[in-house]
Amino acid sequence: QVQLVESGGGLVQTGGSLRLSCAASGSIFSIDAMGWYRQAPGNQRELVATITSGGVTNYTDSVKGRFTISSDNAKNTAFLQMNEVKPEDTAVYYCNARYRVLDGQYVISLEIWGQGTLVTVSS
Repeated sequence: QVQLVESGGGLVQTGGSLRLSCAASGSIFSIDAMGWYRQAPGNQRELVATITSGGVTNYTDSVKGRFTISSDNAKNTAFLQMNEVKPEDTAVYYCNARYRVLDGQYVISLEIWGQGTLVTVSS
């Protein structure tokens, strides 16, 4: 069984920094991409940043220049370095992974979400 374990959330002041981690474990054949999404109260879940196994990154406009996504492919772990945080960054941050597993002679593509970690930015 595959699971994602997130860590690093908490309370931070405006302008401060925070680093989120997400570790995937279980019977993983390969990971295609990992990403971070967030959901603020009353809002829909939105993409924050993604990174492919090849290192290609994508960011939502509001975090460009402030957040950096990275990964350690050998450890199936992704990170989100959050700098210059703002009150509007307050949300539950969810890790996502698109991965593949072996099922006999077949390779199956799957997706999994973490349980979420709360980031609160105080003004």
